[in-house]
Amino acid sequence: MEKRLYRSRTDRMLWGVCGGLAKYFDIDPTIVRIIAILLLFLSAGTAIIAYIIMAIVVPVEGSTAAEPKETMKENVEEMKKTAEELGREFRATFEEKKEEKPEEVRVSHRRRAFFGIIVLIVGVLLLLASFNLFWWLKWSYLWPVIIIAIAILILIGARRR
Repeated sequence: MEKRLYRSRTDRMLWGVCGGLAKYFDIDPTIVRIIAILLLFLSAGTAIIAYIIMAIVVPVEGSTAAEPKETMKENVEEMKKTAEELGREFRATFEEKKEEKPEEVRVSHRRRAFFGIIVLIVGVLLLLASFNLFWWLKWSYLWPVIIIAIAILILIGARRR
């Protein structure tokens, strides 16, 4: 039987590329994910582009598409659905629920959402920096500023209690 590369339907974090590569090479998916993250930091953004291209071009397990054009269309539709689900989850994080919550739970949710936004912003900044869009910014100052900001937020939160 011919060995083929597919994106995984079951072992996936986003679009199943790492899970499919792990199955193809018969290794632990966690190792593939760690390598992908390392490449993300070392390759100045090309790893993200490679991941997106593989998500579009490589068929998903059990795909019924006969031609590459159909595979790509099917994959783009799946990516759209995944992005919509992530968007719904992201919005749900920031929407206030109708039910009454204890103050501690509300503060905890706000704090997690705030730190999530910080991590997202840092990730976007680092991605844009890998394309050398912030040539004027000294990135060696970024991490100390982030750590100081987080420490200040923790101290303010502790003082409010």
